[in-house]
Amino acid sequence: MSAGLPISVAALGAAAGTVAPWLAARFTAAPPARRRTPTCAVVGAVVFGGLGVAPGVGAALPAFLAVAALGLVLAVVDLACLRLPDPLVGAAALAAAAGLVAAASVAGRPDRLLGPLAGAVLSFTGYALLALLPGSRLGFGDVKLAAMLGLPLGWLGWPTLLTGLALPHALHGLAVLGLLAARRVRRDTLLPLGPALLVGAWIAALLG
Repeated sequence: MSAGLPISVAALGAAAGTVAPWLAARFTAAPPARRRTPTCAVVGAVVFGGLGVAPGVGAALPAFLAVAALGLVLAVVDLACLRLPDPLVGAAALAAAAGLVAAASVAGRPDRLLGPLAGAVLSFTGYALLALLPGSRLGFGDVKLAAMLGLPLGWLGWPTLLTGLALPHALHGLAVLGLLAARRVRRDTLLPLGPALLVGAWIAALLG
C-alpha cells in the first residue's frame, strides 16, 4: 500500500474533525467550543488514518470513513448532552449501507452484504435485550448506534463483529473506574456510552 493513501485519509479526517464540533452544535443547546476543534481534528486524523490501513476494509473504505465522520459528530453530541440524535445515526446507517452495497458491487460479491445485515440485526437484538434489563442504563439511542455499527463490523466478519460488540463495555467500565478514582463523577452519574461504542468499533476494525 502506498504511504500516500493513509496520509491523505488522515488529512481528510483532520478536516472532518475540525467541522465536527460545529455540526454537533446544531444538536446541542450550547454553541461550539472553539477549544475542542484542535482535539477533534487530531482525533479525526488518527481515526481516519487507522481506517486507511485497517485490514479487510478494502473497497469499503468510503463507507467506513463516512461512518467515522458522522461518528465524530455523534461523540461530541453525546459527551455534551447524553444524546445520540436519530438524524445523525440514520445518516450514518444510510451512508454505511450505500457504501457497502457499492463495495460489494465493485467486487462482484453481493453475498458479502449478508454479513453487514446479520451484524446489524445481531447488534440491535443484543443491545435491545441489554436495554430492557431491570436497572439498565442503556438507552435506545445506544441500541440504534450499535445496530448501525453492526453494518461495517459485519462486513469485516464475525470475530470483528463480536469484538466490536464486547469491547465498548470494557472501555466504558475502565473510563468509569478512572473517573470514580479521580472523583470526577459519583456512582449514580449518567455517562455517555456512545463514544465507547464508536472507539470499540474502531479498535475492532483495526484488529481485523
